Amino acid sequence: MQPSTSRILIASLICALTFVFQAPLLAATQDHIVSPAELQQATASAARSRQQNIDKVEKFFSSAQAEKALKSAHLNAVQVKKAVPTLNNQELARLASRADKAQKDFAAGALTNQQITYILIALATAVIVIIAT
Repeated sequence: MQPSTSRILIASLICALTFVFQAPLLAATQDHIVSPAELQQATASAARSRQQNIDKVEKFFSSAQAEKALKSAHLNAVQVKKAVPTLNNQELARLASRADKAQKDFAAGALTNQQITYILIALATAVIVIIAT
């Protein structure tokens, strides 16, 4: 039994229509809203920013003045430094910003030793409270 010409035409038409309706779907799956390269770049940028914030905060808590202030407040400097990387990105960015501002104000002479000590204790306490909750 040989297929008739009309059956071949119908089968061809079905294949053509299938291709016509599937082509936009295939094109849509290939055009992501965010390209993989952009996603990779954003991820690398976020990781780099997080590491910079961790470095700023750890540097802030690593000074001799910070260790002395934490010791006077009976806070464990090692515990505070270990807690810093466990903060989420928002908490870490906020803490790094405050530490950076405090260091700049202290360097500019806008803060006294006592004020920077209070800021150190407050920020260290904030770190401990954040990780405890």
